[in-house]
Amino acid sequence: MAEHDRTGEASELRTGDPKTSSVGVRGITETVKYAREETGPVRGLRTLLALNQVDGFDCPSCAWADPPPGERKHAEFCENGAKAVAWEATRKRVGRDFFATHSVAQLRERDGHSLEAEGRLTEPMHLAPGATHYTPISWDDALRLTADRLRAMDDPNRAVFYTSGRTSNEAAFAYQLLARRLGTNNLPDCSNMCHESSGAALSETIGVGKGVVTLQDITDHAELIMVVGQNPGTCHPRMLTALEQAKRRGAKIIAVNPLPEAGFGRFHNPQNVRGLAGPGTQLTDRHLPIRVNGDLAFFAGLNRALLAAEEAAPGTVFDHDFIDRYCDGLDAAVSGWRGLDWARIEELSGLTRRAIERTAADVIAADSVIVCWAMGLTQHRNAVPTIREIVNFLLLRGNIGRPGAGPAPIRGHSNVQGDRTVGIWEKMPDAFLDKLRDEFGFEPPRAHGLDTVDCIRAMRDGRIDVFFALGGNFAAATPDTAVTETALANCALTVHVATKLNRSHLCHGTEALLLPCLGRTERDIQDGGEQFVTVEDSMAMVHASRGRLLPGSPQLRSEVAIVTGLGRELFGDALGWSEMARDYSVIRRHIEHVVPGFHAYEQRVAQPGGFMLPRGPHDARTFPTATGKARFTVNPVTAVEVPAGRLLLTTVRSHDQFNTTVYGLDDRYRGVTGGRRVVFLNEDDLRELDLHDGDLVDLVSDYPDGERRAPSFRATRYPTPRGCAATYFPEANVLVPLDSTAETSNTPNTKSVIVRLEPAR
Repeated sequence: MAEHDRTGEASELRTGDPKTSSVGVRGITETVKYAREETGPVRGLRTLLALNQVDGFDCPSCAWADPPPGERKHAEFCENGAKAVAWEATRKRVGRDFFATHSVAQLRERDGHSLEAEGRLTEPMHLAPGATHYTPISWDDALRLTADRLRAMDDPNRAVFYTSGRTSNEAAFAYQLLARRLGTNNLPDCSNMCHESSGAALSETIGVGKGVVTLQDITDHAELIMVVGQNPGTCHPRMLTALEQAKRRGAKIIAVNPLPEAGFGRFHNPQNVRGLAGPGTQLTDRHLPIRVNGDLAFFAGLNRALLAAEEAAPGTVFDHDFIDRYCDGLDAAVSGWRGLDWARIEELSGLTRRAIERTAADVIAADSVIVCWAMGLTQHRNAVPTIREIVNFLLLRGNIGRPGAGPAPIRGHSNVQGDRTVGIWEKMPDAFLDKLRDEFGFEPPRAHGLDTVDCIRAMRDGRIDVFFALGGNFAAATPDTAVTETALANCALTVHVATKLNRSHLCHGTEALLLPCLGRTERDIQDGGEQFVTVEDSMAMVHASRGRLLPGSPQLRSEVAIVTGLGRELFGDALGWSEMARDYSVIRRHIEHVVPGFHAYEQRVAQPGGFMLPRGPHDARTFPTATGKARFTVNPVTAVEVPAGRLLLTTVRSHDQFNTTVYGLDDRYRGVTGGRRVVFLNEDDLRELDLHDGDLVDLVSDYPDGERRAPSFRATRYPTPRGCAATYFPEANVLVPLDSTAETSNTPNTKSVIVRLEPAR
């Protein structure tokens, strides 16, 4: 694919051949370049050397687990983690002069990348009703204003408290306490938009809504690792090192993904000579180019193939001892698999029967199997049945609760799993609420609150007065962009706790506040001395995080200080808000009393590397489900049916991106430079649609409530499965209706959108 710019536009966007290997020297040079430009060479190096270290701070990027303390490298970070740190530790500042010069209307015309590139927010800012510019406001006045607006509501459920996954355990616990003391469970978070489907499926089938493997299961024990609907080279780059360790001791790795990502190819590990000067390591043994939304059909076909092998040689394939002792529901599941038609499985999965049966043979040959996945599985209408079918697959051969085996949903935000553990959920069980009542002496609300999609609906319909966001970029991360922006504008007050300016701050209510907070990299000094916070990674390890840099402005406050300050302003100090702000160990004591698994919290988190939370399926093959056993389920095979002349569009991140944060406009692994408005298309689809590589097109989705249009994307030839296309998130969010969500989890269907392509207007 030669580089081209066929449109003749002034755009800097160029496309070229996608890469088949990852990291290497180029990864190092990009890291050094970005860190030097944002933070300066000495300051940047000093900060990076504290990243993911025992006495340092947790990476604000992904939630990949850290190696044991004695096994960590001096440079225990990846390119994207380093960019996340440099992005936060930048020397650029956005203060009152910037807002005096730029009106909200002017800023709204800019893209998210340029807004965040301006630098760190330095002081609280207020947008008065009818005002055109944000202006400075004191912390006392900002908290008093927020408390006044909350007290003025005639129902506490007219407030929404949103949480980003970077929030620490301490801040998250205080935040949910504030919301519930106010009287609402409206606690939507970013998990509603990513791994909610995982939690729903796993809670039903194994009784725990998180993964049940450890890092050592992957590196030291697994014989077969399946990476499904996940791009570790971009989204979780440190996972490549773990996969390399597994590969070099003899594990087999199979990638199941529509696109042939660079992270599936040869890994040039920058930590060793073989990676930098040698051939590197070919990570995957096989890539299965599955059709978008074909995963349920694939795993159902895989289970059908395992059933056929068991029936051909009884007692040699299924782990009957495990099934008999720990599981129920197998007979119904077997009946469902027997009724499957191979032609239909091939059609829906986009894979041949031979490829599926070959994978089944690999499974039978492996004594321990791990299935890893991310948003490529969770953001479809049938996401929950798909993950239930993965659990079926693991249960058949006893691949839960033994070394090197189990389900491993890989989280994106660095503490999204911890936030849920300590209470950020609109549907926390009564057992948690009972403990909260006993600890603090008030009766928490019991009615379930609003998740992310439902809170947008409520704002759209005028049922929300105050929207409070603890981090994140809500307007950019959520679906149906125009609807979401209008919904935010319907609020009387929008409040955003943030480190940098983003588009959500410009989609404001009648009145708005920007409250600047400390970043993960910065020292947190309170009246009780210097504080640390804790986080939970994808493998349920809880560990400490201590910032090293001086705060970017003397007016920055920690998230804990902001939340407890608002709590004190609202309710007085009866619950001990002042003490929690002064000394975060007080919050950890409360967590210890309320949340199971946190006994001796302060002592255990002081140990190098922290401690692991209990997970019954992993620890003792106990399954706290409705029946007390791991549950086989029946999942009718479905996939999105695409009309003639349409394509099935999925969304992906670029390599220069973390969620809605765009560090740069390049995606070197996919051969894209200088822009993001690209749609990747199969060469045969281009030809059939009478398009040429490089044509400008609009992406249009049709739904019963009307069409949605994303304008001016560069059509780019790419090795996608036939009938499938891909483009970047969040630019394509405008195409996803608010009501297009996954069954059970209500997660937006951003990974399977039926579109047609039209010449750009």
